[in-house]
Amino acid sequence: MSDAYCSDCKRQTEVVFDHSAGDTVCSECGLVLESHSIDETSEWRTFANESGDNDPVRVGGPTNPLLADGGLSTVIAKPNGASGEFLSSSLGRWQNRGSNPDRGLILAFKTIATMSDRLGLVATIKDRANEIYKRVEDQKSSRGRNQDALLAACLYIACRQEDKPRTVKEICSVANGASKKEIGRAKEYIVKQLGLEKGQSVEMGTIHAGDFMRRFCSNLGMNNQAVKAAQEAVQKSEEFDIRRSPISIAAAVIYIITQLSDDKKPLKDISVATGVAEGTIRNSYKDLYPHVSKIIPNWYAKEEDLKNLCSP
Repeated sequence: MSDAYCSDCKRQTEVVFDHSAGDTVCSECGLVLESHSIDETSEWRTFANESGDNDPVRVGGPTNPLLADGGLSTVIAKPNGASGEFLSSSLGRWQNRGSNPDRGLILAFKTIATMSDRLGLVATIKDRANEIYKRVEDQKSSRGRNQDALLAACLYIACRQEDKPRTVKEICSVANGASKKEIGRAKEYIVKQLGLEKGQSVEMGTIHAGDFMRRFCSNLGMNNQAVKAAQEAVQKSEEFDIRRSPISIAAAVIYIITQLSDDKKPLKDISVATGVAEGTIRNSYKDLYPHVSKIIPNWYAKEEDLKNLCSP
């Protein structure tokens, strides 16, 4: 049930939707507020693990403007109960003759979608990565390169451009074996190719330490008060000339915040959650330490607490 305005009752009332007739009916006076509504939901429920070959779906996926035919090509499927000689039959030969020219793109898009799902990325980032890969592929210059590293680099650039950056280590963890070095090379190659296509440098977006803070704090299971203090501290740290990477600064700020709380986190746990080496966190902490009194919010820690921090 949901609420809607009834013209007879002159007020908001609960309404009932009659799916068989497509009518929306007031539950108090019985007035039909809307008739012959179109139900846009599926007419069935698909249980992927139970359906087997009896898939009730009669339509394909949505159109994809990045594919030559919009993703609406016809595929001749193997009939139920057919033997392994299907490909030698006339239907199989026609299927092979009419092979999809976008087969490579489709496989690449599926790989990007899988990596995006494993990282929990939104659809806009996945679509941007698909677009970047399509533009690079159209230049016909990526032949012979590591495909997994190329796709991972497209996803890394897409995250940067959508202001939802991920660390190279995070991208590497879902890159099907591609190393950080290979992804880095692929990223430089893609940026160069897109720059040649546009005739100008590619906008990658600026990385700030605050972009990683909430995710890193969540990985460590920090409470809301500590997360809020860490975010404020990171913003204030940008006022000082601290020549460290944003990821290293974020990790060092988290270390300081946890040391000032009752729930102290060991340096090893912070290193695992952020992907920053313990030595790098110590060095970043050493650079932040002289500015601690100006970085840490007053409501989170007093001067006496700050004095109890270990000296780097």
